[in-house]
Amino acid sequence: MKLKQRMVVLCAVLLVLGLAKIFLLDGGEGSAASRRDLRAFRKMETGLSLAWGARLTHTLQSPWEIASQWVGPREVYPEETPELAAVLTSLSSARIERADVGYKGTQLKALLVLDGGQKVVFKPKRYKRDFVVEGEPYAGYDRHNAEVAAFHLDRILGFRRAPLVVGRYINLRTEIKPVATDQLLSTFLMQGNNTCFYGKCYYCRETEPACAEGEIMEGSLTLWLPDVWPLQKHRHPWGRTYREGKLARWEYDESYCDAVKKMPPYDAGPRLLDVIDTAVFDYLIGNADRHHYESFQDDGGASMLILLDNAKSFGNPSLDERSILAPLYQCCMIRVSTWNRLNFLKGGVLSSAMQQALAFDPIHPVLIEAHLAALDRRLSGVLTTVKQCIEAQGPDNTLIEDRMNLPHP
Repeated sequence: MKLKQRMVVLCAVLLVLGLAKIFLLDGGEGSAASRRDLRAFRKMETGLSLAWGARLTHTLQSPWEIASQWVGPREVYPEETPELAAVLTSLSSARIERADVGYKGTQLKALLVLDGGQKVVFKPKRYKRDFVVEGEPYAGYDRHNAEVAAFHLDRILGFRRAPLVVGRYINLRTEIKPVATDQLLSTFLMQGNNTCFYGKCYYCRETEPACAEGEIMEGSLTLWLPDVWPLQKHRHPWGRTYREGKLARWEYDESYCDAVKKMPPYDAGPRLLDVIDTAVFDYLIGNADRHHYESFQDDGGASMLILLDNAKSFGNPSLDERSILAPLYQCCMIRVSTWNRLNFLKGGVLSSAMQQALAFDPIHPVLIEAHLAALDRRLSGVLTTVKQCIEAQGPDNTLIEDRMNLPHP
């Protein structure tokens, strides 16, 4: 064989090996898994752009009934949702039947009931898009646009564990006050020409209301999960103490993950890998406030970790809070499907996909360029962390094949 031919063959071999490294074709099953993950990624890309103003035309069901039927033990919505644009459009435009103070918690929110009896959570705008939240990584008010962006990132990552969210402009005088409870109405006030309210919550203060521009308030609406899927709250094993000078065990014990692996529900089933997926998700959005999480009740550890309450995100685009990744770098394991999806999104693909998905939303632009750039930068950090784990303990111990898809009831 001539030297030129040998060089061609060598280049072809190196190309194959390079692709194998990128897509983790680690053996026969790994190769098949990566091809399956690539097909799923392409399918996500195809359905990423949503048509604003879409309506349901092929069914007599309400958008709320359709969204309710999507929910299963391992997903809030399925891989293919041709009705998603219509459901989100309805969420952003349906008549408000009732308005009340939000459910208990630390942050200001309102509980709304839309036409047809659908409950939603309304989080009002507190900051301009370019406002930088200084201080602790969990500091500041909730960010309504973060809820919107986090939902679409959930779509892009293929997790499908976040409730549906859309931005909305609401006229407080015509849409809220006529249907508001006395308890909510009692928290309304005027600041200059702007209508404001401060609601009822642990940190809600009359001196710190959320204010509309005149009567129009921007916010996010999160679709309430169906009552037939009651939630169970869990303390996050990597939660913070929120007390100055007092560290949680995971912050000083590098072997902490070994202890977690011996505790239910992390000793079996998919929950620990869900926690690690969530750490990646939270690191990308800059959410260091996941002190608790929810799953469905009586699941025996089999249902998903639901990605609720993502509003303490996208506060400081310059801050990459590495401690959020502690479940990943302490356990040094991640799903093969998650690893493959992250590799598909590198090189600026993630920020581009986010721009494409967020262009649909009524409160567009949802994120400024600095936050989009931060997504790509943080993704590189996640990839580097996993590669370090692979180098330290090998791919077989780091990349876990776990594609648990429980059927709908």
